[in-house]
Amino acid sequence: MAEDLTLTEAAPWPRALRNAARTNAQLTQGLSDQQSFDLDSHEFDAVAENFSVQIPQQLLLRLEQSPALRKQFLPNKQELVFHPEELADPIGDEPHSPVSGLTHRYPDRVLLKLTHHCAVYCRFCFRREKVSKEPMLGDAAFEAALKYIAADKRIWEVILTGGDPLILTDTALSKALRAIASIPHVKCIRFHTRIPTALPERITPDLVELLCDLRDGDGNRDANGDAAGRQSQRTGCQPWMVVHMNSSDEFTQETDAALRRLARAGIPVLCQSVLLRGVNDTPGQLEALLRGLVARGIKPYYLHTLDLARGTDHFRVELGAALELYDGLRSRLSGTCIPQFILDIPGGLGKISISCENLRRVDSKTWQARSPITGSWVAISYPAGSR
Repeated sequence: MAEDLTLTEAAPWPRALRNAARTNAQLTQGLSDQQSFDLDSHEFDAVAENFSVQIPQQLLLRLEQSPALRKQFLPNKQELVFHPEELADPIGDEPHSPVSGLTHRYPDRVLLKLTHHCAVYCRFCFRREKVSKEPMLGDAAFEAALKYIAADKRIWEVILTGGDPLILTDTALSKALRAIASIPHVKCIRFHTRIPTALPERITPDLVELLCDLRDGDGNRDANGDAAGRQSQRTGCQPWMVVHMNSSDEFTQETDAALRRLARAGIPVLCQSVLLRGVNDTPGQLEALLRGLVARGIKPYYLHTLDLARGTDHFRVELGAALELYDGLRSRLSGTCIPQFILDIPGGLGKISISCENLRRVDSKTWQARSPITGSWVAISYPAGSR
């Protein structure tokens, strides 16, 4: 599974990834309005030493027109303000990782992290302690993960996350997918990706064909490239694509083209978003995002509260205000536009869809959440978010 990330393929997307802005000089050179980036070189180095920076050039060009994009992707010195409630592993991946690169929290599904690299590094990422720093999953670790999945027949779904699985080349991705799909009890492979926003040119016809072959089984395509025999003849795993988008400013012609390419191939697309201060924390901002997704044939799946990752408090929406904002969606939007509002209980105790039955306030800073895994009430110290 190990792969050289110099990405020597001739396709445009590896070149775009190689040429992404990673240094203070590259960012300032790519931004004509220097007021939109207020870190000096020493502050930038301090942030980048802790949390990786990378922005593809085409995305960088769009930041000046969008405060929502700037806040999501430009490094900020507030990232070095750590609160005692914040954690290096906020959702508890490590305690639930029986083998390297694999997390098994729920019985019927596992997370498989083929890479910890991404096309862009979001400034609020809950895996920001690991992304870009950990190596690709090596061959021995990948084989151990496959062996683990094959041994547990409860595992019905493999979720490729990380890192972004779609920054792997088609060759590496095809090899991994074939191996996973060869396990008889695995029926679904889900991709979690930021690619349509960060690097839409990565959604190539060849990638889409690879995903279709995963679903339909090699050799089950007719002369026109369509699945022969239709669904009854499917021999592979059903791919699902879960894109991560937080603002209507992320919709561009290139992104729309990438999403259409997936839709026309019959690959279901969902979206998960994170509620972020200054990005989507007003009714108008959230409505524009959710309506924009549904208008493009994408079902809003999850709206996450911000996980307690270190250095992310400046993104945090106070939980009571977040609940009020979410409750207000019902009077503004149809059910097709409304995602589940999700809190991931720290320590790996599971996701809850927030309601009065599973979340209750103790005081101004403390909440209790009922774990779907243990059934017990867990106290969470949830900062209000610093202004």
